[in-house]
Amino acid sequence: MPLTPREHDRKYGELDHVIRAHLGRGADEREPLSAYLRHTWRTRPWAIPVAEQQLREYADNPPGRLRLRLGEFYPVPDVGLPDAEIQSWLVSLADRLKESVETGQAPPPATPQTRWEWHARFPELAQLLGGWFSQDMPDEFEDHDAALRDYLATTDSGLIAQLTGELHDLLTLPLDESDYALALEELGMEVDPPAPYAPGAWLVSLAEQLRSA
Repeated sequence: MPLTPREHDRKYGELDHVIRAHLGRGADEREPLSAYLRHTWRTRPWAIPVAEQQLREYADNPPGRLRLRLGEFYPVPDVGLPDAEIQSWLVSLADRLKESVETGQAPPPATPQTRWEWHARFPELAQLLGGWFSQDMPDEFEDHDAALRDYLATTDSGLIAQLTGELHDLLTLPLDESDYALALEELGMEVDPPAPYAPGAWLVSLAEQLRSA
């Protein structure tokens, strides 16, 4: 029978984080796993050995096509590798995770380097930008301020506080204007900041509005 959400998280939840960190990147790149380690060491270090175990168990017991079709196993998303190479790739990821845990070596703090890392580090900012400032924003709201007012009126105060903290975290990073523009794009914003703001200045203004709210 198909996996329940609880079974999925217990057996494959952390494996899924590792795999999704690689989506849109080459499976042979080292940066996606470095991004996973950088963020997870900072927020949930206990999850790294869990990820290693889940990767090894999946590689040791790969599902057949029937069980995948029935939804009984986690289907590995397309990472650009032939099926015959998936097992060895999973083992190589597990080996890197094991080495990181045993040596206590984590990638040094840095600006997010992958889309997965941007979303993992700034989840509520991604929710705001992708949900209220998508390409549909001009059809749904009069302007950027109206979109923000709608977010504030419909979002729990705890999440608004989380967003405020994430914005201040983002603004402490050593970014230039092109980096801010990239951050907005990676986090799901599909419209330009309102005139006359550049991306960085608009983020500062957004943080000030949230603080006032």
